[in-house]
Amino acid sequence: MIIVMQAHAPEADIAAVIALIHERGLSEHISRGAERTIIGAVGDERVFDPREFEGMAGVEKAMRVVHGWRIISRETQAENSRISARSLVLGGGTLQRIAPLHAAHADEADALLADPFFVPGNPYTQQPESENQQIRNLQAAVAAIHAHHKAAVVRIRDVRQLEAVLQAEADVLYLGGELMTNRVLQAEVGRLNMPVVVCKDKHHTVEDWLTAAEHIALKGNHLLVLGEAGTLSLNPHASYRLDVDAISQAKILTHLPVLANILRLPHKFMPAETLFQLAAAAGADAVVY
Repeated sequence: MIIVMQAHAPEADIAAVIALIHERGLSEHISRGAERTIIGAVGDERVFDPREFEGMAGVEKAMRVVHGWRIISRETQAENSRISARSLVLGGGTLQRIAPLHAAHADEADALLADPFFVPGNPYTQQPESENQQIRNLQAAVAAIHAHHKAAVVRIRDVRQLEAVLQAEADVLYLGGELMTNRVLQAEVGRLNMPVVVCKDKHHTVEDWLTAAEHIALKGNHLLVLGEAGTLSLNPHASYRLDVDAISQAKILTHLPVLANILRLPHKFMPAETLFQLAAAAGADAVVY
């Protein structure tokens, strides 16, 4: 971690930064210039968030030297991870196809996606069924998927739904982008021994995305898949676009499989067929379409 102090920062502010570095078990390296002092935190800088320093008096900015994830990085494991769940094999070199449960093309897919806990954003549209009925729908969906000898990928939206999904014997958990900062849920799925798709939301950076996956891995579950479902678009014909840069970056920085969910991304100038090809070209291991 490199901490750049403001011009002519007083010694008291510099001492406070050094004290925080010592508090976390690291040592400091100080470079004093004519106007600015630069402090290096020597050791495992992952114990810090740069914002901790940037909120301190006299600090201009703080920058990481290494990234904030280790378990999922290429530095730890050079070869691609290979994750299997029934008929679904992610990271095996073959692009896998995942379809919604009732899609017209469901028969040709390698796995099926169920979303039994979906809640409409508009409060005046039809609201979800009772919790008990949702659980019955979940059980029926997983049973139907298994009857077709396919892997059941189930999207959950709250930590309270986790037990029901496990009891229904789902094969893969799908965490949407709205759960990217839900550390309680991430800790729970981190204690499981089953594949988990970790999706980023439209406003998250690649660093946010990989940090969320690392939180899960730190609890012991390394059966992780990174999911990309669209980022903000400047195109007036589409609210979201496929973030091919993020997919490519994730494949370079980590050994994890990457899934592209293009369900809500097609528009009249970008059909699903083209998005499918873009996802594959960027290095995705699976596409939800």
